[in-house]
Amino acid sequence: MSIFRFPLLVWMGIATLIISLGIRQSFGIFMMPISMHFDTGREFFSLAIAVQNLLFGVFQPFVGMAADRWGAQRVIWAGAIAYGLGLYLTSIAVEPNWLFVSLGALVGLGLSATSYVIVLGAVARVVPAEHTAKAFGLTTAAGSFGMFAVIPGAQYLLSEFNWHTALQVFAMLCALMMAFSFFMKANHQKSASTATPQHELTLKEALKEAFSHRGYWLIHIGFFVCGFHVMFIATHLPSYLADKGLPGSAAAMALAYVGIFNIFGSYFWGVMGDKFSKRYVMSALYIMRTLVIAGFVTLPVTTDTAALFGGAIGFCWLGTVPLTSGLVRQIFGPRYLSTLYGLVFFTHQVGSFLGAWFGGRIYDYYGSYEPIWWTTVALAFLAALIHLPINDEPLYQPKAA
Repeated sequence: MSIFRFPLLVWMGIATLIISLGIRQSFGIFMMPISMHFDTGREFFSLAIAVQNLLFGVFQPFVGMAADRWGAQRVIWAGAIAYGLGLYLTSIAVEPNWLFVSLGALVGLGLSATSYVIVLGAVARVVPAEHTAKAFGLTTAAGSFGMFAVIPGAQYLLSEFNWHTALQVFAMLCALMMAFSFFMKANHQKSASTATPQHELTLKEALKEAFSHRGYWLIHIGFFVCGFHVMFIATHLPSYLADKGLPGSAAAMALAYVGIFNIFGSYFWGVMGDKFSKRYVMSALYIMRTLVIAGFVTLPVTTDTAALFGGAIGFCWLGTVPLTSGLVRQIFGPRYLSTLYGLVFFTHQVGSFLGAWFGGRIYDYYGSYEPIWWTTVALAFLAALIHLPINDEPLYQPKAA
């Protein structure tokens, strides 16, 4: 199936992710103006963002259950309201503590209802199983494209107006996600690719079945490692490069390459997941991460090696998303994908929290990032190994048309 023949729902999902994740990835440039406005220092804003990410993961399984029961359309619509309200309340906050409710809880809830888990769950219902990973890869790439589509606009609004106006414009953008959601009603008619006995299961039975499947727990462990990697690198790479004497522009360039190459990498790994066994492709991805990270901490750190690392790690940055969600869909079917993948995503966010926290904790204890870098290498190799024994045989075979 050509990507141009994907149903309209897929493209509306991509547009939703561009806005939702694009706004999320721009929050870093708001740290200085908001911190200066409230005179709180950077730690307070960082804590609000940390609460947002943790609640993003906590809300995700429950929002996924709601999507499986009432459909992605309603969940995205409600999530866009929560997202926009959180941004607007942040823009008019008169006390810094408001940010824990607005930027933390409300935006965290909005993100859980308008990001990967919900959109991929909807996509799984309209795309044939043999093209799922490709569709998931294309959809995942939208998140990185959002970084380039939204962040320059945010910087322009900050320079020409102020952070209040910028957040209010973003709040209005959430109305677009509400509009897109009206085109995201999946056809629940049984088709050759989705009509399986799984439709007869209750949610409780589906959860019991997943929790008794060893492969499901191995998928959790693998995605935990992914979250650990992503947040450790995103949070601590700039400081690591500064410790090595590199200018701030080197870190900015490295992170830009992460975003650029992730666009291509997400789609590439998704296509590979359609052509070959997803568990083997996932193992190959983690082997690549192992070699890339080990090479980076072994070679001299220069502006060139930092840029090369950004591009290489970016290529396998979020390629795990279409493969992980594709594995869950392949084994358990599309019916409860938002719930089952939502639980896996929560594990990813736990890894993200620990990756960001342990990075600073270990640096303060040892005075160096070297131990945590080599920990990420070991975790990458472990993740490559644990995907190999996953039994990826579908529990429910499609019925004949």
